[in-house]
Amino acid sequence: MNIYVGNLPYETTEEQLTEAFAAFGEVGSVKILRDRETNESRGFGFVEMPSDEEAKAAIEAMNENESLGKPLKVQESKPKPPRGGFGGGGGGRGRGGPRGGGGRGGSRGGGNRGPRSGGGGGRRF
Repeated sequence: MNIYVGNLPYETTEEQLTEAFAAFGEVGSVKILRDRETNESRGFGFVEMPSDEEAKAAIEAMNENESLGKPLKVQESKPKPPRGGFGGGGGGRGRGGPRGGGGRGGSRGGGNRGPRSGGGGGRRF
């Protein structure tokens, strides 16, 4: 089971977190998340325990426990929501769009927009 551990003191190491949870059973892995630029702890991490029973006992005992210096927030980790591609966007009209015109040429202006060409297109302010 994957366990979320929040409100970690910033100086807590992965070794200390491993020791704290090993009291309840086998610890598969420990990861404290760190800032990409400063490499400082972000104050939370994850502990993986192979046995669900041991993990539940650890959650029960460690939640609100101050053994690492602050009352911890310990709970079963929720799965990440799926991330969709690159976020998409709002679509937009692109060339032409539902009102026609758009690109170069076309009935709504465009064409040669040189000085005083009378080619229409665009707004005049």
